[in-house]
Amino acid sequence: MALRQAMFLQRTFRQSALLRTPKEIFPCARWSSASATVASEKRREIIHKPGDSFTRTVTVIPGDGIGREIFESVAEIFNAVNAPIEWDVHEVADGSNRVIQDAVLESLRRNKVGLKGTLSTPIGPKGGRSLNVALRKELDLFAHVVHCFSIPGIPTRHGEMDFTVIRENTEGEYSGMEHEVQHGVVESLKVITRQNSLRIAEYAFEYAYLNNRKRVTAVHKANIMKLCDGLFLKCCHEVSKKYPQIQYDEMIVDNTCMQLVSRPQQFDVMVMPNLYGNVISNIGAGLIGGPGLTPGGNVGYDVAIFEQGARHAGLDIAGKGIANPTGLVLSSVMMLRHLRLPSFADRIERAVLTVVNDGKARTPDVGGDAGTADFTDAVIAHL
Repeated sequence: MALRQAMFLQRTFRQSALLRTPKEIFPCARWSSASATVASEKRREIIHKPGDSFTRTVTVIPGDGIGREIFESVAEIFNAVNAPIEWDVHEVADGSNRVIQDAVLESLRRNKVGLKGTLSTPIGPKGGRSLNVALRKELDLFAHVVHCFSIPGIPTRHGEMDFTVIRENTEGEYSGMEHEVQHGVVESLKVITRQNSLRIAEYAFEYAYLNNRKRVTAVHKANIMKLCDGLFLKCCHEVSKKYPQIQYDEMIVDNTCMQLVSRPQQFDVMVMPNLYGNVISNIGAGLIGGPGLTPGGNVGYDVAIFEQGARHAGLDIAGKGIANPTGLVLSSVMMLRHLRLPSFADRIERAVLTVVNDGKARTPDVGGDAGTADFTDAVIAHL
């Protein structure tokens, strides 16, 4: 049992999602054996650059529903570990003013990094535009990265899983170009461009290279959408030639869904257009235990915003004190690595995994009866 846990920690530290601004490459730790990982429990020394202990300011958008509750959990844990992070908190919207204020955008552009809860989007034409989509487009956060991995202590149908979904975040079916041609006939345009397809493919292969991943799968529907998805595939294939050490294959999106729920271990890194990524990342979240466990982030050339990998506001449980902060805490771990603070990231991640595996402070969504505060206190006790 100890060896299995050590091997899991080895995989976690080696393949934890290194989210970098495109073209920015930093060395990451490599672990050669389970014994090396056990030894690392004592201490991994960080050879820092002079001044690296300075305080980083992070823009926070708590979001709707349970967003404020789970952010407060993150803030308490960061305070307990004495992480050099200062929070710049902004409320993006209320029920009568669904807009992104200029102050929020200015803060994100200034700080370069954000932590965000989900902003709920009403259904139907009278509900207004999605603020999540608007934020991604305004800041050109073109890569949505969701790391789906099984956590010891959480039972899953398929056992060990570890794959990453990389989704193009700014175009495709989310282009927002819809109109009524005539009464009863509505047209919605899917836009795919060579420029954006090349950069998301490049990001996926960079991610695979930096995280020691072996395979990239391009997910598509080019058998039907021959021009749009055909262009996307052509771009992925073109980029794959730059990375001969990484296996490349292609899979139709409907077959991908079936393969995921039957044999998810075959996947490593998947790259895909916008809508497919939304569907696939939620399937991945379901496979590993739910949206409360799934970390993720949105990355552009200048700004990165980290949030739960499966965007669920949890409006039905807001204010009840039972929300699961694991997904947002693990997203903040991604953020710390992005900020070149790996020792803080490792300590928080190790404490979270220990608490989940222990099982005494699990929230109801993963079979426990503990509250958000109980989980937070347990993590702090294991730092």
